[in-house]
Amino acid sequence: MHLRRACVPLALLTLASACADRAGQDVPTASTAPDAAPRFALGPSALGPPLPIGVEVVATGFASPVQLVTAPQKNGRRFVVDQVGVVWELNPAGKVMPKPFLDLRGRITPLSPGYDERGLLGLAFHPDFGRNGRFFVFYTIPPRAGAPAGFNHTNVISEFRARGGSQLQADPGSERVVLMVDHPQANHNGGTLAFGPDGYLYISIGDGGNRDDEGLGHVEDWYAENAGGNAQDVTHNLLGNILRIDVDRGTPYAIPGGNPFVGRPGLDEIWAYGFRNPYRFSFDMENGRRLLVGDAGQELWEEVSEVVKGGNYGWNVREGTHCFDAENPTASPASCPDEDPVTGEKLRDPVIEFANTKNGGLSLTVVGGVVYRGGDVPELDGRYVFGGAFSGGAISGRLFVATPQGSGLWPMRELLVNGTDRLGHVVKGFGQDADGEVYVTGSEVLGPTGTTGKVFRLVRPRR
Repeated sequence: MHLRRACVPLALLTLASACADRAGQDVPTASTAPDAAPRFALGPSALGPPLPIGVEVVATGFASPVQLVTAPQKNGRRFVVDQVGVVWELNPAGKVMPKPFLDLRGRITPLSPGYDERGLLGLAFHPDFGRNGRFFVFYTIPPRAGAPAGFNHTNVISEFRARGGSQLQADPGSERVVLMVDHPQANHNGGTLAFGPDGYLYISIGDGGNRDDEGLGHVEDWYAENAGGNAQDVTHNLLGNILRIDVDRGTPYAIPGGNPFVGRPGLDEIWAYGFRNPYRFSFDMENGRRLLVGDAGQELWEEVSEVVKGGNYGWNVREGTHCFDAENPTASPASCPDEDPVTGEKLRDPVIEFANTKNGGLSLTVVGGVVYRGGDVPELDGRYVFGGAFSGGAISGRLFVATPQGSGLWPMRELLVNGTDRLGHVVKGFGQDADGEVYVTGSEVLGPTGTTGKVFRLVRPRR
């Protein structure tokens, strides 16, 4: 795959200060992490007794709501990302505004109503959105001109500008394409965008798709036992990574000077690598320094990792804390490498791991969440709320909370509505408002269709 470089050498010389990290605002790095690459005992995380929680319905009528995002303004406007290509604004009471904030239905890849991982997947508002009206979206389009033959689609990260007063609306003619990444398979797109505490835009992109890293679009990497896999390669494409770029400088963006592969072999956009499908990630809003990424597993294990600069998170050498064998994915090998011989980076374990339902476990896919920083549910303060999309044949997703630990896997508990029930919806995403309260998005069907999608807010359980 041919990638256009973000900062050509001349641009880097003339924009030296633009491509440098902003002092004192960086997120954790491999060198500053408490342990450069802890090796935990094999998982899963310890599962404690259920914890009661309450939920209230905030908004309804969506097809497939995958995210709630709050704009960085005084009034903290909330927006719902619907996978079918629409962003809706909510008024303070939670009512959906009459006109879409952004409508990309005419641009996105045609979606399969039964199940699809493509569409409109992510939204991030510029930290100075209240003044400049800039925001960014992640969506998929049919393969662009020049995409490799047979590739399924192209992932697009674009900037738009908003206008308006009582109801904000995007200017559809303001689109500025920031980055395109050609994607070989229909699945494993990642899709989250978020600005870090350093002011840079972070992007999650999956490994290209297809189980066992087979089929079109997988490059050779250093691990010969599992032939082919974009996540362990940092030179050929941007698949299987968390990226970090500077959207305030450069054309179409600049590379922050502190990115781990600047000045060494590897694509400069990459912040961390070794992911299968990092569908949802978030920064802890208390200080922004904790970056937590949910990475969907394959047959056996689901995981959440605390991600640092330059970290290698193991796929496809490992699935969670366990070794992975592409030729026999339902059995974990007894041993596998613990270091990337190309970069010298140790393979990092997740902080949360649970068994997939195909492995007799809790849920079919992990859905990364957020650290609770609200005041309505004190029992959750400082703990990580996340989910499982659905439980095998049961359509109901599951909600979990994990307690951060200094080392080792974080213990987790299931959140049950009023202590007895599950949500009754497929869990598709999370969100947080300006006060740190947590929202869950989901629908009654797996695919992007219908109008059963809802936004829930976590509250105290009924007594």
